[in-house]
Amino acid sequence: MGRRILPISVFIVFAVMMGFFYKGLQLDPKLLPSALLDKPAPSFSLPQLHNASLTFTPEEMKGKVWLLNVWASWCEACRQEHPLFMQLARRGDFPIYGLNYKDQPEDAKQWLIQLGDPYKVSISDVEGNVGIDFGVYGVPETFLIDKEGVIRYKHVGPMSRQDWIEVIEPKIKELEG
Repeated sequence: MGRRILPISVFIVFAVMMGFFYKGLQLDPKLLPSALLDKPAPSFSLPQLHNASLTFTPEEMKGKVWLLNVWASWCEACRQEHPLFMQLARRGDFPIYGLNYKDQPEDAKQWLIQLGDPYKVSISDVEGNVGIDFGVYGVPETFLIDKEGVIRYKHVGPMSRQDWIEVIEPKIKELEG
């Protein structure tokens, strides 16, 4: 009798795990919860990508609504959203800052030379520690930060024009009030 219980319990555990796996496949990765939403952005000081003797801190942005786009030269999805950021930068009506994540600075600089640089400033997070502090799951991710330095929105994955028009831009207008 004891030998029959083991296969049944293994089957039950397997079935439960498969149920969780199936449910996980139904989730929209853009809707991943962020523990930092409506909380102050993590404090940091990182070297600027183009001039490592200069640093950048979020405190410099107090009083401004801004985007922090987490990107990397090795990231294919970052290439998808890059033309949108270039268009937004040309418009010049909203500051976008780049957090170059787990990348070699020379590779990142070359990528920006080839594709264009939409960022007011890019900062270099070679070790990925600041990305971890922000709860980055993978690149690209974009954070909308308000005038008080509070994260108001997190976009996971490449941003599309539709995402910008329907979600980000209205939130910016609301925050700039």
